[in-house]
Amino acid sequence: MVANNYYRVSALPALGDLGTPPPISLADLREHLAEPTPPKQPLRLRRLDAGRAQALVEAILLADDLMQREAVLAGEIQDASPAILAAAQVRGDEALPDYLAPADEPAPPRVASDAVWAAYFHHAAGLAARLSSLFLAEWIAEEVALRNALVAARAQALGLEAAHYLVAADLGRSDEDFAPLISEWSAAADPLAGLRVLDRARWTWLVEHDGWFSFADDELAAYAAKLILLVRWQRLSAEAHR
Repeated sequence: MVANNYYRVSALPALGDLGTPPPISLADLREHLAEPTPPKQPLRLRRLDAGRAQALVEAILLADDLMQREAVLAGEIQDASPAILAAAQVRGDEALPDYLAPADEPAPPRVASDAVWAAYFHHAAGLAARLSSLFLAEWIAEEVALRNALVAARAQALGLEAAHYLVAADLGRSDEDFAPLISEWSAAADPLAGLRVLDRARWTWLVEHDGWFSFADDELAAYAAKLILLVRWQRLSAEAHR
């Protein structure tokens, strides 16, 4: 609710432009919004009655946890800093929550990580519908559409059938032309530069949809999405200097 968010929003540090240091960690953002909970409560998405803003923010922060999990399992990074999942879940030593369990799908079978992402996007879209969050719904639609546009471009370059690798295609926007962005991404000098091209586009979209100064729950959700990009940019910069 707006009245409850005046303190929550005003007490958060301002975010700089993309490429500036994140002023707060993702875990600290989650803690900032946390409702009182019993000791030793399992680390998971909180129930809807624990606070609408908190549920929206945690749904978005979970996406970053899943990206870190993917990187850990692929051997790209050794350590992760999850905000929602337990460290053992990120390492693959413990099962993911039930709501991330892949749904039964027809052949051909999906890559395991794609199945997790499909479950995540449908879970988050369902949450957006239950909480009437326009921002979360549009953010999911944009992320799904961009992800699948990249999949289609990669599949075409490799001579593969893109339909086998699309994720949650029913949730993606169908009215956006990603061709200029895909062209810029494909022309990038290296994968790191390509990731930065994509994140700049994501940042621009967030600036246009962040509901700044509305003090609505969706403004906090947009803050979380922006903070993820600042944290991700910092990680990429650290990798580049190793």
